Amino acid sequence: MTMDILVLGGAHIDRRGRISGETVPGASNPGTWIEEPGGGAFNAARALSRLGLDIAMITPRGGDGLGERVGEAARDAGIDDRPFTFLDRATPSYTAILERDGNLVIGFADMELYRLFTPRRLQIKAVRAAFEDAKSVLVDANLPAETLAAIAARARQLNRPLAAIAISPAKVGHYASCLEGLDYLFLNRAEAAVVAAAEADHPSKWPDLLRKAGLKGGVVTHGAGPVVAFAGMEAWILQPPPLAAIADVTGAGDSLAAGVLFGLSRRQDLGQALRHGVALAGLTLLSPHATVENLDADMLATALRQVPQPSRL
Repeated sequence: MTMDILVLGGAHIDRRGRISGETVPGASNPGTWIEEPGGGAFNAARALSRLGLDIAMITPRGGDGLGERVGEAARDAGIDDRPFTFLDRATPSYTAILERDGNLVIGFADMELYRLFTPRRLQIKAVRAAFEDAKSVLVDANLPAETLAAIAARARQLNRPLAAIAISPAKVGHYASCLEGLDYLFLNRAEAAVVAAAEADHPSKWPDLLRKAGLKGGVVTHGAGPVVAFAGMEAWILQPPPLAAIADVTGAGDSLAAGVLFGLSRRQDLGQALRHGVALAGLTLLSPHATVENLDADMLATALRQVPQPSRL
C-alpha cells in the first residue's frame, strides 16, 4: 500500500457572500464575496495532505476554467489528483450566504455532475488499483447513493477502513443502504437526527441512537457545544475551547474529520484523535478560507495544547 488515504467525493467551487450588517430578509444586504475551491472531501484531503499524509483524490470535474482551478488547488496542496473530467460539463459549485457572525443563512448547491460518478466507474483499472494501494478510504455524500454503496462494498472486500462526511441533512440519506459499512461518519446534530430518525435531548445520547440506526462509529458536532465520538461500544465527549472570533464556519466540519483521521493514522485512540479534530476545526473557524492554507503539523500541535482531554461516556 503506497498511499495513506484515497479520497472520493466533492471537489468544486465554493462561493460565499458575507453580510456586513444585520441580516434583512427580502432586501439587498451589503457584504463581501469570496470564491475558492472547496467541497467536503476536497477540504479534508487538502488538510490531510498539508499534515504530511499521502493523499490521492478521485472526483468528477467539468472541462472548464473552474475545473482547472480545482486541479491547481489540489496540486498546490500536494494531492495526487486523479479526476474524471467531463469536457462538455460545468464543474459543480456551492453558493452560501453567511450572516455577519459567519453562520449560514442559506446555501445553494449545483451538483448535477456528481450523478455521473456511477458505480461502473469503480471498475476502471486505475480506480481498482487506487483502492488496492490505499490504507484507508474517505468519501462524502456528494456522490450518488448507489456509488457510495459500491465503495463501501469494495472497501469491505479489501479490508480498508472507510470514513465518510455527511455534507448536509439533505444528502446524508445517501448512506442509508451502507451505514453498516462505514467505520466513521462525521455529522452535525441536524444530520445525525436524519440518520437516527430521532433527536437527542443531550449530546451524550447520540452514540446509542446512531448505533441503533446501524452505524458502528461516528463523530457528532453541536456547533460550539460538546462534540461526541464513538467507536463500537466506546464513546467520548469533549467541549471545544472558546474562540475569540469566528471568521467563517465553512469547512470546519471537514477539518474536524481530517484532524480525527490524522490522529487515527498516528495510531491514537478515538478520544485523542478527537482532540486533533477539534483543534483543526478551531483553526479553520479562525480562517476566512474553507481550509487553513499554511497548515502544518507544528501549527496543529500548538492548537492542540488549548484542547482539553475528552471524557469517556
